[in-house]
Amino acid sequence: MRIGVLGYQGGVYEHVYMLRRTFDRLGVHGEAVVVKKPEDLKGLDGVIIPGGESTTIGILAKRLGVLEPLREQVLNGLPAMGTCAGAIILAGKVRDKVVGEKSQPLLGVMRVEVVRNFFGRQRESFEADLEIEGLDGRFRGVFIRSPAITAAESPARIISWLDYNGQRVGVAAVQGPLLATSFHPELTGDTRLHELWLRLVKR
Repeated sequence: MRIGVLGYQGGVYEHVYMLRRTFDRLGVHGEAVVVKKPEDLKGLDGVIIPGGESTTIGILAKRLGVLEPLREQVLNGLPAMGTCAGAIILAGKVRDKVVGEKSQPLLGVMRVEVVRNFFGRQRESFEADLEIEGLDGRFRGVFIRSPAITAAESPARIISWLDYNGQRVGVAAVQGPLLATSFHPELTGDTRLHELWLRLVKR
């Protein structure tokens, strides 16, 4: 199994580290590689889009010729996992909590609506225990300038919710082999969410 991590910004090497731990836990012979150029997409069984700043990641992916071939591969069935900014990149519809509708380079492959900066700025970062469909026990979510998943249409569905300031919002969603999370599982040391996604990759 060969899994790529889009390598422009954010927790790139944290995801590489988590993938290697997850391969070991699942007993899978796997390779985690950093993707920066179109040729790096060859032979992948899945791709992770990490956190960071979604506009910057999208612009760099487009400028370096990765965005369109990656979109084509995902639409043709390549499994993808997006965390925080990565969830924004995967979303079909994106709004910003402050400025509203926003145009930015996206893959736009999941039928979810994501609101950027939903939980506030960096200083409003927090952690919360989450119930996630498919996982036994709670998962510690690390939220850093995170988006929220405010709507999902079939075949996408929300698999984890969070009550925040009197509003119930989605923080994880799946659509076939695609998984989007508002939070950063790569920062927890808990491999269960990566395991959940790699099981989708193996189907």
